[in-house]
Amino acid sequence: MPIPDDRLDRDPPPLCGIRVLDLTRVLAGPYCTMLLADLGAEVVKVERHEVGDDARHFGPFLPGGLSAYFASINRGKKSITLDLKQANDRDLFLRLVKQADVVVENFRAGTMASFGLPVEKLQEIQPQLIYASLSGFGHHGLDTDRAAYDIVIQALSGLMSITGAGPGQFVRVGTSISDILTGLFAAIAILAALRRREATGSGTVVDMAMLDCTVAALENAVSRFAVTGASPEPLGTRHPSITPFQSFRASDGSMVVAAGNQSLWRQLCTVLGCPTLVGDPRFATNDLRTQNCEELSKELNSRFGQHDIRHWLEQLSAAGVPSAPIRNVEEVVGDAHLASRGMLHEMDDGAGGRSVTAGSPFHLNGQPPQLADHCPALGEDTESVLNEWLG
Repeated sequence: MPIPDDRLDRDPPPLCGIRVLDLTRVLAGPYCTMLLADLGAEVVKVERHEVGDDARHFGPFLPGGLSAYFASINRGKKSITLDLKQANDRDLFLRLVKQADVVVENFRAGTMASFGLPVEKLQEIQPQLIYASLSGFGHHGLDTDRAAYDIVIQALSGLMSITGAGPGQFVRVGTSISDILTGLFAAIAILAALRRREATGSGTVVDMAMLDCTVAALENAVSRFAVTGASPEPLGTRHPSITPFQSFRASDGSMVVAAGNQSLWRQLCTVLGCPTLVGDPRFATNDLRTQNCEELSKELNSRFGQHDIRHWLEQLSAAGVPSAPIRNVEEVVGDAHLASRGMLHEMDDGAGGRSVTAGSPFHLNGQPPQLADHCPALGEDTESVLNEWLG
């Protein structure tokens, strides 16, 4: 639901007035700056002449030639083109930095210095600048010069080692989750730095490493290793310490059930018509159910297989047991609840057509942000930005 114009006049978005120079490309950095744009910041994307962000060349492409990949993470931004290897363009960039609140880049460590634009130089020009650098391995440590892509970080972080159907069956998480996590953590750090600047007047250098961010999101895998001495392995859909908390096979497909406490376990057994399992010494407690998970899965799958998913979802919902079908993306895009929350956002494809992307999960004062339906053509805002920012 769009926010009425009169409400926008009274209640501007929280980052209104914040200027962001965005040197990022592909995913981690653009995802971070998209969040800032969604919250009202003016994000100016600085791209290479003629080529632009690599993501502009990733398919699938909309009928007008726009990359759907690029559109999904660059809404609401402006685009200017500069070649930071050229002295004249570097001078323009430094003049823009003087007017900026935030600079975000996701080059390999040392790249900005190689352009003659080390962070110290930018801070000298703009002492209150928040400078956020997103890289694979960070700006200090042993591996700062290594290149990284999401799949490399998923492997190095241990995330891939706990994702898959079973021991030795490792798979990549289905989205570029290391990039997205880094974008999220970076956006949080930038907001914290803006708050610190309000209090102290000082700028901040934010150093975000994809490897760090992914390790930070391993949940309890690190502590499980620390306690047991055994590296966790992939468990399919099963939870490592809560049982039953996984997928089961109904007569017409798979669904998930999460009986996360003893009360829900008893309710599940009642729905399945197997109350004797509650008193079975193999399954009396959550810890015992986890130890005997293979036997329990066989018992429960034999019962789930007697009816279809719809039957079980109705019964489990009535009993208050959390459960869900395993939906595909087409089903998600057609979800009425998500539509009512503004999570299905239409974009202008630049050729008179429309495309759907994921919306923003932010809801402030009961309203989602008013999202732009446009992502910039390469360099389309160069003249207007230079005029507005530099007079």
